[in-house]
Amino acid sequence: MTSIDLNADLGEGMGTDDDLLEIVSSASIACGGHAGDAPTIRRILKLCKARGVRAGAHPGYADPKRFGRFRVVMPLDQLLGQIRSQLFLVRFIADEVGVPLSYVKLHGALANQTAEELAFAVGIFATIQAMNAQMAVLALDNSQQVRAAKAVGMPLIREAYADRAYTADGLLVPRNQEGAVIHDSEAVIERCLRLAKAGEIVAIDGTVLKSAARSICLHGDTPGAVDLARDVRDALEGEGISIAAVPPEPAEE
Repeated sequence: MTSIDLNADLGEGMGTDDDLLEIVSSASIACGGHAGDAPTIRRILKLCKARGVRAGAHPGYADPKRFGRFRVVMPLDQLLGQIRSQLFLVRFIADEVGVPLSYVKLHGALANQTAEELAFAVGIFATIQAMNAQMAVLALDNSQQVRAAKAVGMPLIREAYADRAYTADGLLVPRNQEGAVIHDSEAVIERCLRLAKAGEIVAIDGTVLKSAARSICLHGDTPGAVDLARDVRDALEGEGISIAAVPPEPAEE
């Protein structure tokens, strides 16, 4: 049976965490940068443990006022320090709760920048890998994140987005452009089925992109997020596709 992972970004104060944890197979937990705090992280990790959901860290620019969605110019060492601090926090709590942190997924502007800039992504991923050599990265497929993960030897989980439009070169359409977020539930469901069954995503200009992604991101901060996530899961399972935390590709030697 074909399997696909459903992941969601949690701990961001949207009030949807509990419901989404009944639907998804992987949880990317905000760890104090763009959102999140110790009590929230602890509660979500306990729920992950109880429900058998794979847990990952979701660091971003430490810019909660703008939700980590704007690029912040700073020395690289300062940015790497922010990422380390967030990972130390979530790892400490995960050890306390007894839940393994399986992967890291970058948030917002930090994710977009690493998807576009290979050297920048290598620097970020090398820092993460130095903290935990077994940590996988949940990376936007066909982006520089994938190449950077391979370059530094990180296990890789390829990701696609259910409700975000793509450019013809496989990157996400910036949120300030019309059509960047897909609100039509039927369109979201159709693209998830096409990705799972055919390995294809249609870009905003109609270009058909090939994708090896086996994890689909369902955002928790869009209106009707829980109902949409449930509909996506029901549609996939209705086509005989099981929902499971697919294992990462091993790091290349």
